[in-house]
Amino acid sequence: MAARLKDVAALAGVSVRTVSNVVSNAAAVAPATRTRVMAAVEELGYRPNLAARNLRQGRTGLVGVAVPEIHSPYFGRLTGLLIDAAQQRGWTVLLERTGGQAALERRLLDGSEGHQVDGMIISPWSTSPAELAALAGGLPLVVLGELEPEGSIDHVALDNVAAARDAAHHLVATGRRRIAAIGLQSRLGHGTAELRAEGFRRGLREAGGLRPVAEVEVADLHRTEGARAMRELLRLPGPPDAVFCFSDELALGALRVAAEEGVRVPDDLALMGFDDIEDGRFAAPSLTTVAPDTEQIAERAVQCLSERVLGRLDALPARRIVVSHRLLARESTGAAVAPV
Repeated sequence: MAARLKDVAALAGVSVRTVSNVVSNAAAVAPATRTRVMAAVEELGYRPNLAARNLRQGRTGLVGVAVPEIHSPYFGRLTGLLIDAAQQRGWTVLLERTGGQAALERRLLDGSEGHQVDGMIISPWSTSPAELAALAGGLPLVVLGELEPEGSIDHVALDNVAAARDAAHHLVATGRRRIAAIGLQSRLGHGTAELRAEGFRRGLREAGGLRPVAEVEVADLHRTEGARAMRELLRLPGPPDAVFCFSDELALGALRVAAEEGVRVPDDLALMGFDDIEDGRFAAPSLTTVAPDTEQIAERAVQCLSERVLGRLDALPARRIVVSHRLLARESTGAAVAPV
């Protein structure tokens, strides 16, 4: 016999109305209560008739998630967390990879791709803030990243300036004075690299009255470019004694070249990245990094979208949510060996 709402309510120790609110996402429920109800739903195998519910409410039960990349560890993890958070609210996710291409971002936003979704979460690289609002029309939309949208569109972002500033402070605190950066991307318009460069420079000034000895431009934030950039830095007349990479993938490429060239990390060169990907924790030496709270990014983005889709916040202005970050000091900048 199939499980019923009242069976879930009894197991979770809550009312039937509370269970209904959780599975239909019809009202705000305390996180602890939501977790307890969803555990009971899973244990009993309860499956609400989502198709019938959505038909009654004039919705499809589908939401879009559009990210520039899915092969990179950072976006791969973030996408998985977004899907998990959406599924907990009864949505099916349509995933799109845009490659940061303006034409595809715009087609997704204006509906010309033909997907009928209740709302969308997008991390745009090319669409301007004004275009985001104009193209989306009345579609509930949450924007991730540095392009702050106009209009009634919620925005979830990391404070990249503060995060990179913390990275610079850390490198100066380890006694380094010839500090370089890898990761500038002047050809892209999404602003992430510019904000990290701004925070990096500010942190050097504040912590030691320093300026970067070099800042290397890259085509992307992946390992190959990190390796190329590190070779460029090691050819300088006065090579750096520390390097801040704007992604962990860049740092892993740089770490490989340092090993090939006989540069000891961290003895000769302190090295750190950004994103806290799993590979960095298992590298030798393990990689010091800035860790964005990706769980918070996903949860807040999906919650914002849910509230917009359900029409509770139509009269409210857009919200800008800044998520937290941590600096994780590991072996590549001289921290003690920590278990993985």
